[in-house]
Amino acid sequence: MNPEIVAEVGNEDAPESFRSGFIAVIGRPNVGKSTLLNQVLGQKIAITSDKPQTTRDQILGIRTDGDAQLIFLDTPGIHQPRNRLGKHMVNVAEQAIASDSDVILWLVDISAPPSDEDHYIVERLRELLDFAGELPFLLLIANKVDSIGTVNVEDRIREYVGLLGWLTGTSGGQKSIPVRTLSAATGDGVDALVASLAELVPPGPLYYPSEQVTDLSMRFIAAEIVREKALQLLRQEIPHSLAVSVTEWNERSPEMTHIAATLYVERHSQKGIVLGGKGSMIKEIGQAARPEIEEMVGTRVYLELWVKVLQKWRRKENLLRRLGYHL
Repeated sequence: MNPEIVAEVGNEDAPESFRSGFIAVIGRPNVGKSTLLNQVLGQKIAITSDKPQTTRDQILGIRTDGDAQLIFLDTPGIHQPRNRLGKHMVNVAEQAIASDSDVILWLVDISAPPSDEDHYIVERLRELLDFAGELPFLLLIANKVDSIGTVNVEDRIREYVGLLGWLTGTSGGQKSIPVRTLSAATGDGVDALVASLAELVPPGPLYYPSEQVTDLSMRFIAAEIVREKALQLLRQEIPHSLAVSVTEWNERSPEMTHIAATLYVERHSQKGIVLGGKGSMIKEIGQAARPEIEEMVGTRVYLELWVKVLQKWRRKENLLRRLGYHL
């Protein structure tokens, strides 16, 4: 989807000692990238769920502390795509790597050994960086230390670092791979990561106003909140087939905002599941989403949800574009 820019860029003066930079957060699906972003910002802008491939678009988060501004690019999980939507998601992540990011955070689930998807990420990372002029700095972020159990953390870290040996051996590459352990879920270790990133980014301008935390529009975030609640409430075969689009946003008064959104599925049988018996499920989704949207908007919200079928929309480029996924 194409989020709107909601504030002018660089409209404040920054001191000469100011540092700023772009930080791409990559990793396989469901390793906690969006949870980490929300922790870094101290508020929720990226939806999360226990379903893989929840994030479909690049989510930009901004943290400004003292003499540093860190601009995080939360990306969809890198995986081997099976349809055009999957291709879009991987393209978004790879563009963040191949762009002018100053730092790359490779987030891994330290409670599990490297998977086939982790190996795939490393290969794609190598291919993409081979075409880069000046290589961005890469950190390995060992997430989920709160669920490591009896696994030896140092041994597990060595498994992941070992996949990156090519980076330390290249001309212009790093001498070593720094590792940070943390729990995105609890916040343990996040402040230490932010402090180290503030030292890694180069001297630069204040790209965004100091109080701004994202460039996403409220319409985009509202649609994502509805999708998040649907992901949490619906069973396994529905989530990947679901898209949400806000079709109407009307500030009826200073106290009330009317929002209409459509949930798109691929099959008529899925429409029945999303609606539920006598509309029970779609009502539950709305009830779960409304409080978070009201907190964001600052008014009471009348949330109107509809369900429509777009057959095989994940495989058709014209339908993906209609839903805002630009390939």
